[in-house]
Amino acid sequence: MKKIGILFGQERSFPQAFVDRVNQKAVDGITAEFVNISKVFQAEQPEYAVIIDRISQDVPFYRAYLKNAAMGGTAVINNPFWWSADEKFFNNALAVNIGVPVPKTALIPSREHPDDTTEKSFSNLAMPMDWDAIFEYTGFPAYMKPFDGGGWKEVYKLHDKEDFFDKHSQTKQTVMMLQERSCSKNILGVIVLVANMYALCNMSHATHITCVM
Repeated sequence: MKKIGILFGQERSFPQAFVDRVNQKAVDGITAEFVNISKVFQAEQPEYAVIIDRISQDVPFYRAYLKNAAMGGTAVINNPFWWSADEKFFNNALAVNIGVPVPKTALIPSREHPDDTTEKSFSNLAMPMDWDAIFEYTGFPAYMKPFDGGGWKEVYKLHDKEDFFDKHSQTKQTVMMLQERSCSKNILGVIVLVANMYALCNMSHATHITCVM
């Protein structure tokens, strides 16, 4: 069964009419529903074959979710990559897809609503999130950090779920990601990959390969 999901904000008439119309057509193997998000793991297989996006321009968490889904094969109508292409959660998911070992990472919505949104803007987000599944996925100790940006800003080492909820309450409108503690095997894998890329680039003059690092 292929599912078509619609991701929306405060509007109500069009999303419901769209879902009703698709389901009334009773096409074999296709169903439509409101997108429901209870957890988001990097490079996970998407639940939806198609997602119609009508809200991610206002909600950074949704943009990151959609890019992760698109990488897994979901057709996203209203391309989230036009808004922002480079962020750490997407880069982690990309690494998983090309075989680079990276820590298990889950996307965490902002504690406070983004400007110009209300609770009605989050109709597709499960309340509460499936925290038990998220904590089981990353384990503890774990690190929480913004899903984009750098400079070691707003990075927290967390020892248990109580520590997570305490620190998350301080993050305001920042979309975060929860990441398992890195191990030496992950770091070694990245080093080996980078070394191989440099070796390939050093051969580029002889083989006419163009390298972009």
